[in-house]
Amino acid sequence: MAIAVLSGAKLKKVLAALEGNWQAEIEAFHTYQTLADRDTDPVRAQVLRHLAGAEWEHAALWHGRILELGGPEPVYHGSPGGEADSLANRAGGVRMALRRLEIEESRHIASYGEQLKALGDEGSTAILDHVIEDEKDHYRELGSLLRGHYTAPAGAPRIDAKAVLDEMLAKRAQGRKQPGAWIGDAIYGVNDGLGAIFGIVSGVSGATAGDSKYVLLAGLSGLIASALSMGSGAYLAAKSEREIYHAELAREREAIEMNGPEARELLSLYYQVKGLPEEDAQNMVNHIASDPEQLLRVLASERLGTSEEALSNPLVSAGSGALSTAIGAAIPIIPFFFLQGIEAVIAAAVISLLAHFAVGAAKSLITVRSWWSSGMEMTIVGALEGAVTYGIGVLLGKGGM
Repeated sequence: MAIAVLSGAKLKKVLAALEGNWQAEIEAFHTYQTLADRDTDPVRAQVLRHLAGAEWEHAALWHGRILELGGPEPVYHGSPGGEADSLANRAGGVRMALRRLEIEESRHIASYGEQLKALGDEGSTAILDHVIEDEKDHYRELGSLLRGHYTAPAGAPRIDAKAVLDEMLAKRAQGRKQPGAWIGDAIYGVNDGLGAIFGIVSGVSGATAGDSKYVLLAGLSGLIASALSMGSGAYLAAKSEREIYHAELAREREAIEMNGPEARELLSLYYQVKGLPEEDAQNMVNHIASDPEQLLRVLASERLGTSEEALSNPLVSAGSGALSTAIGAAIPIIPFFFLQGIEAVIAAAVISLLAHFAVGAAKSLITVRSWWSSGMEMTIVGALEGAVTYGIGVLLGKGGM
């Protein structure tokens, strides 16, 4: 049917688009499947396998259409693990991988939407309509996984609740956070230390023509002050977060004791907003409310959006913040241990700007931005900071201050 109206350049364009779609769906299948095989949470693993199966179905549709149009057998060129083995997904942990997949699904929806207007092939358009609706469901499912509001997909096999409970309790007993849970604090600590001390070193270098004695004195003093400030700030922030959580938990306990029916009604409404029918929500609440402590934990989790296990450890936050800041702050100072004058200033600038780029690129692990654009942005900001502070230092030095 569609072959008769497609020829030459138009057919070549359609086949190229369909082959790209097939590649993307196969890569998504491998990504979801690999993440599911590695995931220790049975519920989340089931959802990921469900999504993998849907992506495989989409790939089969594109494969069939390519052959119908007389195209060659498509060959997968990606990694056996899809995007699951990328540095960003491995370093960022499960939540960051899910966030990246959520963004990728939104991009697929947008791309397929553009193809609806551009392809001009009736058979492919029919597949696009079906796939777009599925991708929208995938986007919502990933969002639900990220926000902890997930119910199993329709048609998915039931999970052995006892096995899930045992595994989750064992995981909780280990008391370990997901890999990469502290990576954000560490990257931002390096960022702060590097930025602050690079500014100090540039300013003092401008004022003293790169006199190593004064630069090292100012730089090392700034390093110690920045590391202590960052560490103590991270400790107090994490400690305050825990104190606020426990205070809210105490208020929640008091509210339940004073007006239990209202608390149960509130929890029921939370479940209804998530999509449960009123009767099912009420039955669930009644089961939960049979244990007052269980009711407290569930209601607090819904209202506060977190749990005690998800809160940062103050000592870990302090150590990570202080150490990473000290590492970042040490970078601009290093050349002045070995060099003098303008030579030391140039070496410090080069090393610091390279470090700015590296830190900016590393930030893409937690910000889901392009590593190149993130690194360049950080480098430009660092260069401007260094130039301004160096210029100010030169003016102050000439003024005899």
